[in-house]
Amino acid sequence: MTNSNQAWFDRALKVIPGGVDSPVRSFRSVGGTPYTVVRGKGAYVEDVEGTRYLDYVQSYGASLLGHAHPDVVEALRHAVGEGTTFGAPTPGEVLLGEVITSRVAGLEQLRLVSSGTEAVMSAVRLARGATGRDKIVKFDGCYHGHSDALLVAGGSGVAQLGLPGSAGVTAGAVGDTIVAPYNIVPTLDDSVAAVLVEPVAANMNLVAPLPGFLQGLRDECDRVGALLIFDEVITGFRLAYGGAEEFFSVTPDLWCFGKVIGGGLPVGAFGGSRQVLSSLAPLGPVYQAGTLSGNPLATAAGVKVLSTVTRDDYVALVSRVEQFATGLKEAIESAGLFAVTPVQGPLLGLYLSREETCAPTNFTESRVLCENGLYPAFFHAMLERGVALAPGAYEILFVSMAHTDDDFSQTIECAARAARIAANA
Repeated sequence: MTNSNQAWFDRALKVIPGGVDSPVRSFRSVGGTPYTVVRGKGAYVEDVEGTRYLDYVQSYGASLLGHAHPDVVEALRHAVGEGTTFGAPTPGEVLLGEVITSRVAGLEQLRLVSSGTEAVMSAVRLARGATGRDKIVKFDGCYHGHSDALLVAGGSGVAQLGLPGSAGVTAGAVGDTIVAPYNIVPTLDDSVAAVLVEPVAANMNLVAPLPGFLQGLRDECDRVGALLIFDEVITGFRLAYGGAEEFFSVTPDLWCFGKVIGGGLPVGAFGGSRQVLSSLAPLGPVYQAGTLSGNPLATAAGVKVLSTVTRDDYVALVSRVEQFATGLKEAIESAGLFAVTPVQGPLLGLYLSREETCAPTNFTESRVLCENGLYPAFFHAMLERGVALAPGAYEILFVSMAHTDDDFSQTIECAARAARIAANA
């Protein structure tokens, strides 16, 4: 079959390193050949062979409303007819900025960029410029994009490939990066410009912040005059209507956003108070730029998504995900394995184990469960039954607002069968 997943992957291998444009799409940690997607609709995607999958990847959280939501598609149709990029200010970037700042207490201004990586990289530079300090504290297993200084001890695809960091990153590039264990408040000194944290660690599977951890970071940063940065590329406007600040009642100095705010298109943003943002060029000495920043297609899609979803929608989604997590755990355990399904808002983790265990609280504990060898067989058994999970045990499940109760029931039924296969693999 010329129009097969294997044929397309073979072609990709000739022109794309490893056949994928992001390592998290690789099947390296689970084995096999990636499926090549040609379209998506709601909770489903379809590959080049015409196979339809119930999708819990959802572009790693970007598709809050599901794929190809009609209102988002219509907004994009209108926007593309007006032009795709100008290198000049547009109304769309103002409108998106207004929507985002109106939903997050303490967020007064933001700057749009083209990816989550770019957002975090720029926020770190801004923190250093605003404080006049060099050191950045990050946490073991948290992934903050692929900029040199932040790749050390990262989760997500870095962990899936078994890498401690990345070749090509010099010792000097990470020399000012301090790595601390997640869920333990580090003691800072006046050399630290900022503490960078995922409010919910969602790149080492899912690890929730322990009570007091985020407030402890806030207090410790205040003690030494460092800035607290929330990397909300995943949690932003997915965890809650107002993101992690609303969910945990802890306000950072800088926020980083991505995924949801682009409605499925490439976008990122970082922001904070007017005082901190005044250090950015052209107002201040910290330079940051991007020709495609505030792209009119991404802003149109982002405004439509954020304007569509209500507080009640989040409440309903959280309730449905909690019920789904319980059903998933029960189904897997009925088949002879143990499962941990931690939930934070609508974010859902899944750990498999042969022994009863507690939810991990840090990367070391998470790695034990992610590397126990059970996930690859479970993943492929689910895929063969039409349920697509991320091809790596360090990722979480993303439930969109397009997923139905019938979808959850189908998934739970498939999970019982897949767990039985994994248990005997």
